[in-house]
Amino acid sequence: MVLGQFFRGTTVLVSSCLKRQLHATPAINMQIKVLNALQDNYMYLVVDPSTKEAAVVDPVDPEKVLEEVKKLNVKLTTVLTTHHHWDHSGGNDKLVELSPGLAVYGGDDRVPKITRHVQDGEQLQVGQLTVKCLHTPCHTSGHICYFFPASNGDAPAVFTGDTMFIAGCGKFFEGTADQMYKALVEKLAKLPDATRVFCGHEYTINNLKFAAKVEPGNQAIVDKMAWAEKKRAKNEPTVPSTIAEEKTFNPFMRVNESAVHKHAHLNDPISTMAYLRKEKDHFRP
Repeated sequence: MVLGQFFRGTTVLVSSCLKRQLHATPAINMQIKVLNALQDNYMYLVVDPSTKEAAVVDPVDPEKVLEEVKKLNVKLTTVLTTHHHWDHSGGNDKLVELSPGLAVYGGDDRVPKITRHVQDGEQLQVGQLTVKCLHTPCHTSGHICYFFPASNGDAPAVFTGDTMFIAGCGKFFEGTADQMYKALVEKLAKLPDATRVFCGHEYTINNLKFAAKVEPGNQAIVDKMAWAEKKRAKNEPTVPSTIAEEKTFNPFMRVNESAVHKHAHLNDPISTMAYLRKEKDHFRP
């Protein structure tokens, strides 16, 4: 259960508190620090308070990451790189230089300073936190999403890079509509509904405008837009959403819905996925 979001300028701390159980083993709390980078990127610090070990997802601004590491008084041990594009992996070289000995994970040898090429389903540890690697090729052939399962009542979290955004998905630079369908509908959509979704960019309002074009009668889109506009007016992030939410308003996760088929004038989900991506590539709100 997310107990609170504490805003500090352009940084938000999302903390999850575990249920206390009599005679249970010590609870494992997962803290997630959301850090803005570049124009609209997000980096994430994931902390296991029981060991004070931390992982960082896509640290394109290494100095900012290390400043937060110092503030939180944690030990950074791990870099989780979603894909090799510069705005996600471009800080790896400098971060490793400034903090030697880091384990750098990714699904592509094009990831700078990679120390381990992970496979689909492989599990890693950050302190006592378990991380499951999900290979989601399409935006890039080696794209990895990182899933932190629920533990003792803690809500799960998935870091989706540029595979899935709030109400959207990444461009198909190195893949096909079939691959994105498998990534979104057959893999990410099968995660627990309560899973919090932390994506790589703040594209939410533009994505929702496109979603409204696809499904103008979808009240979930209207409601999410009103919420997102309030958040952005206060310069607050719109992450995280949840898997349950995405199923209600993300058109790329709704390619089996009749309303989306009607918009595309198609009947099958793969062709609909391809149609939507092409339309979104040329969409101007």
